[in-house]
Amino acid sequence: MTLTATRELLADAAAAGRGVGAFNVVHLETAEGIVTAAEQARLPVILQISQNCVAYHGGLEPIGRGCLALARDSTARVAVHLDHAEDEALARAAIELGFGSVMFDASRLDYEANVSATSRVVEHAHGGGVIVEAELGEIGGKDGAHAPGVRTDPDEARSFVEATGVDALAVAVGSSHAMTAREASLDLDLIARLHAALEVPLVLHGSSGVPDGVIVAAIAAGMTKINVSTHLNGFFTRAVREFLEANPSVVDSRSYVRAGRDALRGEARRLLRLFAGAGGEPGTR
Repeated sequence: MTLTATRELLADAAAAGRGVGAFNVVHLETAEGIVTAAEQARLPVILQISQNCVAYHGGLEPIGRGCLALARDSTARVAVHLDHAEDEALARAAIELGFGSVMFDASRLDYEANVSATSRVVEHAHGGGVIVEAELGEIGGKDGAHAPGVRTDPDEARSFVEATGVDALAVAVGSSHAMTAREASLDLDLIARLHAALEVPLVLHGSSGVPDGVIVAAIAAGMTKINVSTHLNGFFTRAVREFLEANPSVVDSRSYVRAGRDALRGEARRLLRLFAGAGGEPGTR
């Protein structure tokens, strides 16, 4: 396979009523684990690089080019996406580098300023054949505009999509970023109303805190792109911790990083199958 356009993965999943996993990259080892999971599951995946990840690596190009190379060399269909960019310049840089999509997050701005900034990014992206995801209604779990309890209004969402031309919309329906316990409940009726009101795919942020069965129900109600970060990071970190506790004399970081990568890979594979309706693998939670 070659690098796959995000547009293609979203369109295929939406048409089939399936979910597609969009998993956040922290470093190259997580990206390798995610891509291998997609190959083993024989399912597509979206690699996501956040603005925070870019800052950690000191710039977009090192981690961005690494993920693009993994996508091009994979036997699975892999797209590369910029996640939660609040910087217009960073969104433009990802477009120029060859990402298939960017998520421009102007949700901290008031509605009119959000529309204005998002429209500028959409115009630039569409000129390069790249699609744009935006956010309306604030997903919980962050300071400022990301306040828990906020919900996206379907009428306002429809107006926002029409005004900006975005290609996918992250909506607030009850999930929250950075949850380590899987106990969030989602407003499935609201998801269905948003799906009926919009012609663009819906995106679920904060999926790490949502139980399997609720995610499956959300996909049935109209969610397409399912973002996961914290949940997979937990598998990676627990495996590293367990390896070091069992092997205190090890100094070669590849040994314990490999353990983390393998653990993440197994859970990513299970989630991809779950989102696609193929069922999860028992005993891997």
